[in-house]
Amino acid sequence: MPAPTIDTPPSASPAPNSPATAPDAPSSIDPGAWAPARALIGWRLLALVYDFFPAVALWMLASTAFTLVYAAGHPLRQNIAPFSAWQWLLWLVCWSLTGAYAVVSWRRGGRTLGMRPWRLRVTVADGGPAPVRALLLRYAVGTVSLLLGGIGFWWAWVDRDHLAWHDRLSGTRMRRPARSA
Repeated sequence: MPAPTIDTPPSASPAPNSPATAPDAPSSIDPGAWAPARALIGWRLLALVYDFFPAVALWMLASTAFTLVYAAGHPLRQNIAPFSAWQWLLWLVCWSLTGAYAVVSWRRGGRTLGMRPWRLRVTVADGGPAPVRALLLRYAVGTVSLLLGGIGFWWAWVDRDHLAWHDRLSGTRMRRPARSA
């Protein structure tokens, strides 16, 4: 028996090139299009591994810019000192660039490059796109979770709704669309 759908007026239909009309994008009003809720820990970890590579590319660009600026006022062979203000600023810039990559990706299509092969999507509870504020909170809490050895991710195995810390606190969900028959 097909899942019930809600009729929407023609003016409320998404634009032809929007992420909601992509062939692999389940409609936010079709609850049967999503696979049952699971912890998705394995898929999340695989997506994190894939997303590590674009993040490293961003970090390399930031490091190059910092090195060029720093080298302009220092001897040629002098590096940025460990735990100096320059190094802390570089880490903050790298963290911010990675967050911008994640939030922009989640906002534009619900997924990062690492989430695409595994058909994962970040949505709100009803399946719609998440607001930017929730995505920023998701990234910040996810960072804390990773710094604590990933305990916020592992939490999804014991959570009644299979949500990680960043899912629960930001009001977002990691979803995996059901395979189309």
